[in-house]
Amino acid sequence: MELSKRERLLRLLVDKAFKYSREPVFKLASGLLSSYYINCKAVTLDPLGLTLIGELVNDLIDGGFKDAGISAVGGLTLGADPISIAASLVSYERGAPLKAFIIRKEAKKHGLMKWIEGNVSAGEKVLMIEDVITTGMSTMKAIERAKEAGFDIMGVIALVDREEGGVENIKKSYDVDVSLIFNKTELLKCYEANLKLAL
Repeated sequence: MELSKRERLLRLLVDKAFKYSREPVFKLASGLLSSYYINCKAVTLDPLGLTLIGELVNDLIDGGFKDAGISAVGGLTLGADPISIAASLVSYERGAPLKAFIIRKEAKKHGLMKWIEGNVSAGEKVLMIEDVITTGMSTMKAIERAKEAGFDIMGVIALVDREEGGVENIKKSYDVDVSLIFNKTELLKCYEANLKLAL
């Protein structure tokens, strides 16, 4: 039986991006130690991963934001960049092009000294993109920058939710929809199933 796009991406994430240890040895951006680590860049910078992600992000947009007038997708560099670009490319192929934008971690120190790169203007309706949500802090920083630029934030799409309260923090702070492609439970379940098959 042929696997769905989602199942193929799940297996790719577990195979290339998901690391697990019985002891909490992985240091997160928050400084906390965790038993697992999700390095999405191993998949978001992979040609098959990019293709599947672009398709699935556009499926989410078509399903939940089709009539919202979204014109662009983007988020905080570096995690959101390949996802946003993949989504933009697929949207063009589907005949409903979305622009991609990148939010810097600090303003450019020369030229126009911009925080945000991309052809997006104040008043445009956008979706924020994230690779992994943990506490939600990086997503909220991106939302703040986008709001300062005058963007109308219609929602957030994340590749993986670590299920550590970040989605709730974002919703509570900004009253926006957060759409997820995967959560930690799904990745862990697939990882454990693969482990059993290998034994």
